[in-house]
Amino acid sequence: MRMNISKDFDERAGHGRLFDRMVIRLSPQPDSAEDVRGFLQGLVTQDTSLVAPDRPLWAGLLTPQGKVLFDFILFADSDAPEDLLLDCEAAAAEALVKRLTLYRLRRKITMVPDNALGVYWAAGEMATGAPQGTPDSISKITSDPRLAALGQRWIAPKPAGDLSGDQDVAAAYHALRLSLGVTEGRNELGDGQILWLEANAAELNGVSFTKGCYVGQENTARMNWRSKISRYMVVVPLDQADEKRQRAIYPELGLSVEHRRVEDMKALNLPDWQAKALAGRA
Repeated sequence: MRMNISKDFDERAGHGRLFDRMVIRLSPQPDSAEDVRGFLQGLVTQDTSLVAPDRPLWAGLLTPQGKVLFDFILFADSDAPEDLLLDCEAAAAEALVKRLTLYRLRRKITMVPDNALGVYWAAGEMATGAPQGTPDSISKITSDPRLAALGQRWIAPKPAGDLSGDQDVAAAYHALRLSLGVTEGRNELGDGQILWLEANAAELNGVSFTKGCYVGQENTARMNWRSKISRYMVVVPLDQADEKRQRAIYPELGLSVEHRRVEDMKALNLPDWQAKALAGRA
């Protein structure tokens, strides 16, 4: 069940760009045969070999202890198959590039924000391809890889001329996301404070347990194997908030994002996906 939010969300709001997101492009340098997917495969929580123009994946970059530093959505560029695109928080983009650069060593891989591209979102289901009134997408329009109810998402060039149609839909997106109990970003997940599995990564398709090693893999795999996850991120109405567990607060939506112990979540009206996941782990 989707929780009620104080500010009504209109699913007919249409589509537009998420102004608070940025696209980082990873590509081999000219005259280089560097494998971008192979580079990220040893760093992030997802199997980068599976990323395709019609299959984005939510992933995390973790500390060696398995705590979240950054989360982002991996996209393939249909026009440049050797590249990968990271749909990330604009506010965290510089820090993310800096962190990835530490691992690059002498690999001939370019990592830069692609300011010509934007992240686009639609609340409802749209036809595959570029919807009318938006630029031609370089990734296919697909459901959010975490949860289909989050709407559809794609990457496309920003408009170059008339900007009147360049609509910021970030507020509508975040209202829907939080109403569905999905947390993301440094404001909610922090910078190395929350374990990736505590961020509902297994439940929201943010981790591969079949790929090889990556940073933080050992502790993440051990916790999953032993089912030793005692806390989760959860979104609750403000009248049920626990300030001691609070990570972020959204007064305009009447919601609180919290890091709670499993036993403290049983009385909550959780979204269906999270209630089923907790019941399965009981």
